[in-house]
Amino acid sequence: MPVQWAGLSPGLLLTVERESGVRLCAQLEGQLRDAIRSGRLQAGERLPSSRELARLLGVSRGLVQDCYAQLQAEGYLVTRVGSATRVAPCAQVPEAPAPAPPDTGPRPVADFRHGVPDLTSFPVADWLWATREAARCMPTADLDYGDPRGSPALREIVAGYLRRVRGAAADPARTVVCSGYAQGLSLALGALARRGAAAVAYEDPGGPGTARAAAAAAGLRAVPVPVDEAGVDVRALDATGARAVIVTPAHQWPTGVVLTPGRRHALIDWAARRDAYVIEDDYDAEFRYDGEPVGALQGLACDRVISIGTVSKSLAPALRLGWLLCPPALTGPLTDLKRIADRGSPTLDQLALARLIESGRYDRQLRRMRATYAARRTALVQALARHAPAVRLSGLAAGFHAVAHLPAGADEASVVAQARTRGVGLYGMSAFRASGAPHPPQLVLGFGTVTEHRIAEGIAAVADLLRPPGV
Repeated sequence: MPVQWAGLSPGLLLTVERESGVRLCAQLEGQLRDAIRSGRLQAGERLPSSRELARLLGVSRGLVQDCYAQLQAEGYLVTRVGSATRVAPCAQVPEAPAPAPPDTGPRPVADFRHGVPDLTSFPVADWLWATREAARCMPTADLDYGDPRGSPALREIVAGYLRRVRGAAADPARTVVCSGYAQGLSLALGALARRGAAAVAYEDPGGPGTARAAAAAAGLRAVPVPVDEAGVDVRALDATGARAVIVTPAHQWPTGVVLTPGRRHALIDWAARRDAYVIEDDYDAEFRYDGEPVGALQGLACDRVISIGTVSKSLAPALRLGWLLCPPALTGPLTDLKRIADRGSPTLDQLALARLIESGRYDRQLRRMRATYAARRTALVQALARHAPAVRLSGLAAGFHAVAHLPAGADEASVVAQARTRGVGLYGMSAFRASGAPHPPQLVLGFGTVTEHRIAEGIAAVADLLRPPGV
């Protein structure tokens, strides 16, 4: 389908060479034929008016009209009085690739995809309001490049928000706005590499793909460290010799365990003793349902912890907005790397987020989503209790995913594959282990994008796969 360009006359890149010895009309005809044959100009697409094209090329309008008339006679163009000149529907263009065959798989029942919030609940009206308010009040100076750390207004509001709800030792001067967790991690590892770090440790199970790719880009070696029911194993971390570690202390990804107070202090002691740094991924701490809130690790040791937060889980990944709380010694290097990377994140989006938080609408959205995810969590617990009571769930205290412990002897890969044939998306824990080992057999069940009704349908559809072998 051709693009329908708005405006009086769409632009078109054509050139004429007056010294070439080829008639100007012939040059235009040849270039237009080539553009149509190659598909650069598609059937039905509008061409500039003869007057406008003549003005752009510095030729007479009659010359352009003669060119259009010749191509119309050849069947390349269609021209009607009072209407624009367009590429003829039957003009030769490269054949379009054959359409993909229709999906004949089973009807999708439920996809327990993890790591993605309920995108249908994005507060469109609030975001539009915040964007309008930000644009209306934005000083002209804010349209310049500005501070690579980000908008002073957003850094002030984010720092205050994190002090209030996360117990962080947040300082606007040591806050750097980034485009999500991936960039935040990249900046953090780049700054640590500059300080002489050679290796970075990461939790196992965790996100081995992300950690390895980010470490390799920074020239670092990535080392897995085991996680148990108390969180990351600090003794094993100490044995690696790494001077940096990536952790998810409030709600470990993906096991859901909370880093215990003893481990927290041991981790901070390790960092001070080794002259090392902790990279805290504070990814879904807003959604806590059971027990007391867990504060940010950064609040205990702001000189040794780089805390990365985003709105990817609280609002939507597409916003690409996040922040780093930087230790004093790393604020300069992180700011320099951010300047080199992109000179700063989009200011209007930053100001809109600042207005959203400052107005209380951000908190209101979080309260709404906590209720939504809590209801879905309950639906998941009830569906498994009814259809597969032998499956134990863990990691349910926060976030919008849980770990399902399959019965002994279950084949994780087989369960995932068979569920897919029934239209149910299940995801094995083996993908989050550094070794890729399928034992013990476990599933990571996300419920951020699945309604309560779909959760019940999905679990019912795979119930026999989740039961102990032979039952």
